[in-house]
Amino acid sequence: MNKKILFITQAAMIAAVYIVLTYFISAFNLASGSIQIRISEVLTVLPYFTPAAVPGLFIGCFLSNVLIGSLIPDIIFGSIATLIGAIGTYLLRNHKFALTLPPVAANMLIVPFVLKYAYGVPPVIFKGIDLTIPFLMVTVGIGEVISCCILGTMLVRALGRYREQIFGEAASKPFIKA
Repeated sequence: MNKKILFITQAAMIAAVYIVLTYFISAFNLASGSIQIRISEVLTVLPYFTPAAVPGLFIGCFLSNVLIGSLIPDIIFGSIATLIGAIGTYLLRNHKFALTLPPVAANMLIVPFVLKYAYGVPPVIFKGIDLTIPFLMVTVGIGEVISCCILGTMLVRALGRYREQIFGEAASKPFIKA
């Protein structure tokens, strides 16, 4: 099969699955907001298997943010956070234990500012100190740990056995010895 066609097809499929998962979880009000468990972020481990996941995740996040009615700053910066996370996962593909950390870190550092400044999340004040951003970092981080670290690790293990069948010859040899 032509490598370019395979790359585009994989990216499109990953984007489509990201959109479906985000749209599904948004029905439970968990795709955005202070408390979010965006299960579609589980897919940020896919750059371990194929570089096509990087544009696929970015496009999927961008389009799903548009479809669920996110504000423009969230569409832009939320998608960039997912892109940074996907690139980080790809760059760490030789360090299986660290695969899930880039998307968690990127979202923890970017999304709280979007929530505070774009959506106007009510401030969290403790003893006169505004703890809104740190509080949102914790809440977003917990959702990302659930989606990326816990579910993502399970996905890597589940797909690892079938990497060649799912992702083609390029993924037939593990980057690292498991």
